[in-house]
Amino acid sequence: MVKHRYERIGETLYEETLENGLRVFVFPKPDFGKCYAFFATRYGGMDTRFQLNGQWLDTPMGIAHYLEHKMFDTPDGGNALQTLSATGASPNAFTSTAITGYHFECTDQFWENLKTLLEFVSVPYFTKESVEKEQGIIGQEIRMIEDRPGWQSYHMLLEALYQNHPVRNSVAGSVESIAQITAETLYQCHEAFYTPSNMVLCVAGNVDPERVCQMAREILPKEAKPPIPRDCGENEPKEVFARENSRVMAVSAPLLQLGIKCQPAGDGPAQLRQRLLGDLACEAMAGSSSPLYNRLYEQGMIDSSFYCGYIDYPGCAFLMAGGETKDPEGVRDAILAEGARIAKEGIDEALFQRLKKAAYGAYVRGLNSFENLCVEQAQGYFSNQDPWTFPEIYDSLTRQDAEDFIRAWVKPEQTSLIVIRPGEADQ
Repeated sequence: MVKHRYERIGETLYEETLENGLRVFVFPKPDFGKCYAFFATRYGGMDTRFQLNGQWLDTPMGIAHYLEHKMFDTPDGGNALQTLSATGASPNAFTSTAITGYHFECTDQFWENLKTLLEFVSVPYFTKESVEKEQGIIGQEIRMIEDRPGWQSYHMLLEALYQNHPVRNSVAGSVESIAQITAETLYQCHEAFYTPSNMVLCVAGNVDPERVCQMAREILPKEAKPPIPRDCGENEPKEVFARENSRVMAVSAPLLQLGIKCQPAGDGPAQLRQRLLGDLACEAMAGSSSPLYNRLYEQGMIDSSFYCGYIDYPGCAFLMAGGETKDPEGVRDAILAEGARIAKEGIDEALFQRLKKAAYGAYVRGLNSFENLCVEQAQGYFSNQDPWTFPEIYDSLTRQDAEDFIRAWVKPEQTSLIVIRPGEADQ
């Protein structure tokens, strides 16, 4: 295995690519009693159109999330969640826009738990009856999600920002879309995306890295497969799809969701650099230490629920701000005006340096979490970047970089405003 030592953050990482294409990363933690394992595939809610065995397939919205639910079924009628929990482990899984991950944390019987994880994720088992039964369960989950104002505002924002990109799709899908899912389609998606060469295994804890690789070799399929072609829609316009949208729901005060569409940097180191830069630019413009935040807070236009940040997925990137406000349009206009002011006058150097130190410190503190270590490593691998080069990237970021970023993207035609207004919920 290849050993990497990151002196600035005090981390050691072992890495190996197995013969079947699986990339394995292990963070040895000899002084800790717990272990964490994360087994993920580069397959998420956006991957509904892809090519398998030379044929293009269009699959229902929400199928990646549906497949995640069904993967815990085992041929003996059991459930892998229960198997892992019986050893004292804490297992779970999630599906995001771009990846699906299965994980557990434990203090005992790590190797038994890792064996279970690798086995149930790599060997699908569905029946027509079990798939149909799951539709009711996930359908209820979808209805609960759709009743949440925060989820609604975020989903509406993605639909307003993007015209073609499948990031517009709900990861969970809709009641109507999941009704189209069959066992055959689930098997096709598993065949396409749950192949070792499209997956990554990350482990942190007091474990032998070589033994992790050996167990993966013994359990997982032996052959590597070529990458699966994916269709992310037609070219996306630079401008937003819709400037405004709103909905009435049972909220006590108007809920703001503001998005500013940016040009994605693409995979690789440039993507990580833009992510760190985008967060800094957002904090300088409207973060809790910014002059604008303090002014809006003193005026009663925002409260402590207000937040902002930079978000990216494959093929798309945007700044986002949100929270409760009595004047959503006024907050939007104030943010755009602050962007124009910074574009003209610049950012205070002392403020920028404080923000950079704070962001760096938060990143380092995140390394205390085994889960953060493994998930960041997996996402970095899928994006062809080394996430642990962030200290050097922060060193290179300047006030001018942040000003140029704001100058390039913070414009009315790049901005979408979503408002959830109080009242009797829309039907």
